[in-house]
Amino acid sequence: MRIIKKIFKNSRSPEDGIFFDKLEKILGFKPNNLEHYKKAFTHRSMNKVDEEGNTVNYERLEFLGDAMLGSVIAAHLFNKVPRGDEGYLTKMRSKIVSREHLNELGKDFNLIQFVESKVSPKHFGENVHGNIFEAFIGAIYLDKGFSYCEKFIHKKIIKPYVDIDRLEGKVISYKSLLIEWCQKEKKSFHYEVYDDNGTGNLKHFGVKLHIDGKVVAKARATSKKKAEEIASKRGYFVFQSQIDMK
Repeated sequence: MRIIKKIFKNSRSPEDGIFFDKLEKILGFKPNNLEHYKKAFTHRSMNKVDEEGNTVNYERLEFLGDAMLGSVIAAHLFNKVPRGDEGYLTKMRSKIVSREHLNELGKDFNLIQFVESKVSPKHFGENVHGNIFEAFIGAIYLDKGFSYCEKFIHKKIIKPYVDIDRLEGKVISYKSLLIEWCQKEKKSFHYEVYDDNGTGNLKHFGVKLHIDGKVVAKARATSKKKAEEIASKRGYFVFQSQIDMK
């Protein structure tokens, strides 16, 4: 058996050998099929297709990984918080698998180092880190099955990153929080795009947040959604004492 493993290891290309070793350190076990992981790190800009003409990139694996993360974390919360109702459990799961948190995980695992792309990494959006992380989870499932995937999520994600008490106070959307508060307090609000310049990846949006007819915060970002979230966070801190009392 040792001889067979040695021959298999020596049959890999030098590049695959380096890839295998780096993956093993992250995974905590030996991967079986490197092709699943290569696909998880293939950007759509590569325009790859398989022998049957199917598109080869990380997007389908991203879908699979999202489902795996959601199910394993849902089961963990169900067992960990027996008094939590459906609304509480749903909110907590959303915090754990939020785009912000997944981006942090992708960065912590430094998965961007493996990405094969014709686009320069400096032009990637922030969410690429989370997208690749989800694809990585999907690749683990295809490579080793549910049991290994579940163990990886528990060992590498839930145990070091999921703190129920800390997450209870974590805000995942300042915009949602602020809108909910304005509606409860019967305050008028709206977001105004006051600046829209640049093209393509360099395009920026300026947004003003109005509450009761006054501008309480401004923000600029590469999308209106991001600018509104940043402005909402700044607006939250303006009214924090009032909001936190509710």
